[in-house]
Amino acid sequence: MRQRRETASAASKGSIGGEASEESSEGAESRTAVHFGNPRRSSFVWLALLLIIIYCCSSIYHYQFQSMPVPLAADEAGKRGFSEIEAFKHVKALTEVGPHPVGSEALHLAVQYVLTACQNIKKTALWEVDVEVDIFHAKSGANNLGSGLLSGRTLVYSDLNHVVVRILPKYVSEAREQSILVSSHIDTVFSTAGAGDCSSCVGVMLELARGISQWAHGFKRAAIFLFNTGEEEGLNGAHSFITQHPWSKTVRMAIDLEAMGIGGKSSIFQAGPHPWAAENFALVAKYPSGQVIAQDLFASGAIKSATDFQVYKEVAGLSGLDFAFLDNTAVYHTKNDKLELLKTGSLQHLGENMLAFLTHIGASSHIPEGNSTEAEEDIRKNSAIYFDILGMYMVVYRQKFANMLHNSVIMQSLLIWTTSLIMGGIPAVVSLALSFLSVLLMWVFALSFSFLVAFLLPFISSSPVPYVSSPLLVVGLFGAPAFLGALIGQHLGFLLLQKYLLNAHSKRRQLPIIIKAAVVKMEAERWLFKAGSFQWLILLILGNYFKIGSSYLALVWLVSPAFAYGFFEATLTSERLPKPLKLITLILGLATPILFSAGIFIRLAATLIGGMVRFDRNPGGTPEWLGGFVIAAFIASLLSLTLVYLLSYVHLSVCLGFALKEWRFVDVLVGKKKKSGLLFWRSEEGLVLRSVWSRGKDECGGAKKAIILATLMLFASSLAIVLSGVVPPFSEDIARAVNVVHVVDATGKPDEGQNPKSYLSLFSTTPGNLNKEVQEINESFVCGRDKTVDFVTFLVKYGCWAYNDTVSGWSEMDIPTMHVLSEAEGNGRITEVSIDTKGSIRWVLAINTEEIEDFELKDARDSEELISVGKKNGVDGWHIIQFSGGKNAPKLFDLTLYWRSGSTHKSDTPILKLRTDVDRLTPITERVLKKLPRWCSLFGKSTSPYTFAFLRNLYVNF
Repeated sequence: MRQRRETASAASKGSIGGEASEESSEGAESRTAVHFGNPRRSSFVWLALLLIIIYCCSSIYHYQFQSMPVPLAADEAGKRGFSEIEAFKHVKALTEVGPHPVGSEALHLAVQYVLTACQNIKKTALWEVDVEVDIFHAKSGANNLGSGLLSGRTLVYSDLNHVVVRILPKYVSEAREQSILVSSHIDTVFSTAGAGDCSSCVGVMLELARGISQWAHGFKRAAIFLFNTGEEEGLNGAHSFITQHPWSKTVRMAIDLEAMGIGGKSSIFQAGPHPWAAENFALVAKYPSGQVIAQDLFASGAIKSATDFQVYKEVAGLSGLDFAFLDNTAVYHTKNDKLELLKTGSLQHLGENMLAFLTHIGASSHIPEGNSTEAEEDIRKNSAIYFDILGMYMVVYRQKFANMLHNSVIMQSLLIWTTSLIMGGIPAVVSLALSFLSVLLMWVFALSFSFLVAFLLPFISSSPVPYVSSPLLVVGLFGAPAFLGALIGQHLGFLLLQKYLLNAHSKRRQLPIIIKAAVVKMEAERWLFKAGSFQWLILLILGNYFKIGSSYLALVWLVSPAFAYGFFEATLTSERLPKPLKLITLILGLATPILFSAGIFIRLAATLIGGMVRFDRNPGGTPEWLGGFVIAAFIASLLSLTLVYLLSYVHLSVCLGFALKEWRFVDVLVGKKKKSGLLFWRSEEGLVLRSVWSRGKDECGGAKKAIILATLMLFASSLAIVLSGVVPPFSEDIARAVNVVHVVDATGKPDEGQNPKSYLSLFSTTPGNLNKEVQEINESFVCGRDKTVDFVTFLVKYGCWAYNDTVSGWSEMDIPTMHVLSEAEGNGRITEVSIDTKGSIRWVLAINTEEIEDFELKDARDSEELISVGKKNGVDGWHIIQFSGGKNAPKLFDLTLYWRSGSTHKSDTPILKLRTDVDRLTPITERVLKKLPRWCSLFGKSTSPYTFAFLRNLYVNF
């Protein structure tokens, strides 16, 4: 007995967390030592692992999206290189003219600057290179895109001026017949000088054109640089070039440069339809950046925006690439799209990538016919799947290969699952079902907890979106509750699975109850881990079926953990008792998925948070909590998808955290009493006597308790920051989007007369009330939902309005008119209407498609047809005409309406709704804008009015 006790004691000293306990015996028996050598999953280890994972994710994001190249001066870049310093000079010059929307004098100055810069490029070009500069004046035209954000609208333009530069080798005659188009827009919205959107793009293009003018002698085709105007009013510049300019017929590929924020890395967010451009960009780009998931979101309509690239694809049938700056999306179209926020290195990043790409494809012997429709179906099937790894290397493969790869993985996974379920029988099937139930419970609890916070925030916070200026707050506000919910949900599934397995083992194996409990818990842990793979397998199957490009993320999150599990954990025999999952399985299983997706997920979250500034497209039309729900849903879904593997490790009690090497049960006489449940464990030191069940229950669950406590502390601290107002929802650099519009409303019904009503309207696309802003302005505003303002393209259901001092700055002569010229019944009712916009060169007209089947619009000056008779689609019963043009654009129009045969002719129904915008500040508007809080900014888009707008309706009963 002495020798046995010494051996056990020696072994216990070498074990982790070894303890010795003594029990007294009676009579001649001496003491029996019971040793614990229980290596356990320490709560500190888990907290440290979580912190390491968070740090790695943050580092990957910063390296992939925030690490910028060093800006080069002109002498450092050389004549053939790209210099950010030179490009920045162009950006600075363009922003100094201030906001320059279509029709403004400021836009004329900006166009003249670009024209002068292009003429200087022509003067300094290599003698073997021809540089042709054209100031292109676009005639009137109409753009009717059938899909996307602009569906249900006809975009009419007139009197637009663009600068077009063609650079080609002098001695390659066929170069004129094939061109590469590089395009961006000079114009901005009325609310910003547009340092990011898109003066930064124009600056890059000017410096790029200068560099290409030194390279193009080796080209086999021309490079066309289009500096267009009218993009912000509905992609009109691109449409007028494609439909009217003679050089457009030679274009074989289109590259569009855009910005949905300011600075950062300019990434590909749309490519195709042919994959050739993406493949060659990945081949030569110095700092490749692009994510197909952005393209998927854009195509789905989740991103409410449109770019010139849509025109090049749909109207011209071209393939190519669409790039965008995506940093700091909260400043998009606000006053904060300013030079000071343009990150150093941003222009260098885009410029060097584009220079390498253009010199490569310009000298290429072959470019696929971009406007060929013969193989359109084949091109769609071979669209590019692309993504970059840390901004260092870009992976590009075609949809056809993706189908083969995904199908192969899916079939192998299903084969493995089917085999294991057949071998395991009914218990395996039930275990899979219960483990997948734990995944569903993760989703339910994670979403529920985060939704609850999102719902309560508007009631307890000064803003429904208090995290816009400090995006990290969403980690505590939504991430912590979602994490806690995921943990609780999975643990409930774990308990259900454990209960079933305990019952199943009682029928299969005659094991002592303490061993059975240990085996069941470790088997349940493994099922939870495998359920994570099953979840990603389902997503891969769905993504592959619907041909979603970003399905590669499901592939990575499925294959890597499954491979790690198979390599370190899988066993070919069911007789071998399970062991706790190894930490190396988790680390190696998650390393690749985190590397591939951490940066992308953080970028998506940042973009989503920034988008809250303009979330409410019809102010007051959505509940205040809805924006928070969107953020909460994204965060909760992301955590439920990615933490399923990690959380499966934390459910085992700490007292079951030892490795099972060799089990044996014996009966040991302690004193005069016989005790069962004592366990022998064989190791190199010998047999060590352990007691599993005699450890205190208070030691179990330490990891979970520590994690839950840390999560609650994170949530509490974030909530305290929000409630205390230490970090405001908005700041001078991250402003709330508002609009201040002096409205003259002449929409009265015929029996009410047409006496205009004048008032000042204040509304915001950012969720939340305007009480604080109104108090700061102090101009007798009344806020509420009592007054709905119909701005034709959107409704203001919550806003503020003031009537004081609104009669000055305008006269009744400024109010647009709509007069019926003639009525004809014949084969159908036809109405001729005259529209006089009274000087406005930017207006929107809604036509009631429930009453009107078709229409045509003409310029009344020369009867030029602007919109011809043809099939018109509407949205919510209205077809929208948006018009914008230069100073010489027409202001008098003839509209012919063709009525539906079954028209109800309701007298209280408007048949036409007109809004005209005027770029003018009335005294009351100017006064309010000066008092506008520093955390607010005017917000502009193609559908929003200027600071002065007139409203007019025409009813069925003329």
